[in-house]
Amino acid sequence: MNLNKELPKVVRVPSRFRNPIGKYRLHRTDECLGCGKCAAICPHGVHVKIGHIMTKNHYRCVGPDCPNPCYKTCPAGALSLKRNPTFDTLGDLRWTPDLLVSTWYMAETGDVPPGGLEYRIGESVGGFDRLRLVLPPSHRNESAPPDEEVDVGIELNRRDDTSHRVRIDVPFYGAGMSYGSISIIAMLSRVRAAALGTFCCTGEGGYPDELKPYDDHVITQVATGLFGVREETIQRVSIVEFKYAQGAKPGLGGHLLGEKVTPSVARMREAVVGYPLFSPFPFHSVYSVEDHKKHIDWIKAINPTAVISVKVSTPTDVDMVAVGSYYAGAHIIHLDGSYGGTGAAPDIAKKNIAMPIEYAVPMVHRFLQEEGVREKMTVIASGGIRTPHDVAKIIALGADGVCTGTAELVALECVRCHNCESGRGCARGIATTDPELTRLIDLDWGTQRIINLFSAWKKELVRIVGRLGMKSITELVGRTDCLVHLDYMKG
Repeated sequence: MNLNKELPKVVRVPSRFRNPIGKYRLHRTDECLGCGKCAAICPHGVHVKIGHIMTKNHYRCVGPDCPNPCYKTCPAGALSLKRNPTFDTLGDLRWTPDLLVSTWYMAETGDVPPGGLEYRIGESVGGFDRLRLVLPPSHRNESAPPDEEVDVGIELNRRDDTSHRVRIDVPFYGAGMSYGSISIIAMLSRVRAAALGTFCCTGEGGYPDELKPYDDHVITQVATGLFGVREETIQRVSIVEFKYAQGAKPGLGGHLLGEKVTPSVARMREAVVGYPLFSPFPFHSVYSVEDHKKHIDWIKAINPTAVISVKVSTPTDVDMVAVGSYYAGAHIIHLDGSYGGTGAAPDIAKKNIAMPIEYAVPMVHRFLQEEGVREKMTVIASGGIRTPHDVAKIIALGADGVCTGTAELVALECVRCHNCESGRGCARGIATTDPELTRLIDLDWGTQRIINLFSAWKKELVRIVGRLGMKSITELVGRTDCLVHLDYMKG
């Protein structure tokens, strides 16, 4: 099964809100002559002249990064620039205001921001924010291949068996976000975007009928609660994922509050409306590699050609877990780090349990190499992948690809308010099952926003791989020499 497809043409899809938030605001005084010079020189469409009236798209302004600033060239001196105070109220150290707004920009345009925003890193004191890619200057790298010769696709099944041979066009696919945790529109937007060349996981909340037209691009998840798991759903797909643990709350299982268990969610999960739902930890039928193999054999008996993914958190012996999964018959080991999860994940778990993903991935990569099975096992990482630069960094540490999650919700204009656990807490209509709030998102708009984000990420990854003088992203796997850690830099 080859899912290599060209992503559709990028279509600009502006914010669904009247006043999008940008980093800068321009002020125009009454001295404005209405000459239109600002509109003529601005390359970003900030100024628009309608008759004798000048209007502004503030959020597109790149501020001091503009090579020919309108506020310096205005013949009447009628323009001035200030930082938008609302901008600085957004986000946190990991998802900074710059990262949020730059993701919105990519979702609108299909390209990385031209300036004004830091779209590569956040401001935390660890993780990917302390790692840097060592990229030669683009104008000096004569060995860089043309963009059209760079391949960023990956194989998901590298074992010589009877399961589907699956190749995707980009080194990422959508992580599990179940119906119940997010709205059906958000879920469908993710799956429809994935149908252009990759996959998206259902999460543990069952397999809604609305997803069935996209079966070839769906990963169905089998988690400890077994919500909505049936033979029919396992047979529909080419990839089945066991979720043994997730990095945002290892050892705690899942929890969906009663106010999010609406009639449609209850029907899908075969539960009672208004009552909270728990996914226990762990699978109480799996305490050894032999038990794990029985689980995989169960799925293979129902769907003999299924590719099996195993999602685990990152305990200190995660390298042994990965090798055990290989010998149990899995194709993909999905390592889920603690930086991910929605706003419903408790901070006490996210910040204090399990190993940071940037330490777990190289450990697993090396151990699989030592066991002689690295070329047969696909390593997927998740948990805090916010940018294409994060993707490249974790691949250089030893992963083959990544799972995306929060970045797709940010593309739908999530503001990271951390009210995901509440039935009506998501003012943006994303992490909700409330019918009224769900209608805040148009499905075609949501799908195109995520397609645009994927297109921007793919272009940037092609640029990164090319600047490193490589023709395939598979050449970057385990290339820690392409990274530098700020805490260990000499001098």
